[in-house]
Amino acid sequence: METRELRYFVAVAEELHFGRAAQRLGIAQPPLSRAIRQLERRLGTALLDRTSRTVALTGAGTVLLAEARAALEAVEAAERRTRRAALATTGRAGVVLAAKAGAPSELLARLLDAYAAEPDAVTVDLLLCGIGEQERALRDGRADVALLHPPFDTTAGFDTEELRTEGQVVVLPAGHPLAGRPHVRTAEVAGLPDLPMPRWPGHDGTYPDGPGPRIREHAQLLQLVALGRACWIAPESCAARLRGDLAAVPVLDAPTVTTVIAWPPHSRSRAVAGLVRAATSLYAPAERP
Repeated sequence: METRELRYFVAVAEELHFGRAAQRLGIAQPPLSRAIRQLERRLGTALLDRTSRTVALTGAGTVLLAEARAALEAVEAAERRTRRAALATTGRAGVVLAAKAGAPSELLARLLDAYAAEPDAVTVDLLLCGIGEQERALRDGRADVALLHPPFDTTAGFDTEELRTEGQVVVLPAGHPLAGRPHVRTAEVAGLPDLPMPRWPGHDGTYPDGPGPRIREHAQLLQLVALGRACWIAPESCAARLRGDLAAVPVLDAPTVTTVIAWPPHSRSRAVAGLVRAATSLYAPAERP
């Protein structure tokens, strides 16, 4: 299969309309229809159920849509990394570090200072991401290296070094009855009907079912907690930078959160190696799992 065919198919599968897909691609509809028929013949199966009024994905088409998206993302990531590698040979490229927008500034400041002391350090461009987006930025080539937080982020397919492990706290409005407690348990937090847990999008961009508010930005989340519309279980390091209208209470039985530095396994970047080396030098073995 050619990448052109995959792009054509993804456009039709997402629009479920040949005319709109052709317009989106900037081509005429007849060659688009021919390309899809040729792709179906090559695969030996129907990808789309067509009537005079509707277009729908078959089971095989649903599978190909997921695979085609992943393949096209991989091609785009390869292009970005290749261009960045070419710039690196001229000395004009830095390294892109993806981190969660709400990540502790103390961690980032220490990491950047430690890396700046490396003899061959280059410019570090920070890519501050929304909740869960730094993993995707690393996979699609927008970032060279990322700070991830299992179990919230998936590290499958990356090389990683663990930096530190910490417990979790529940973030509540400062005036909430639980805010003055020395600690709570997850069952107590889950049983708060007035403060549902927030929901953020998965890798496919959709939200899980539930009563909690839909969240995309860290600032939006903190505002909703302060207004008494949600609570949030987060790494305990976030407590040091909370606003005065919020409180953090340790959750005794919550799973620990590990901060890792991650990079693609095929990376040969000296800058990435230096950044990883600087990150691991910041934490004593006792702070790691």
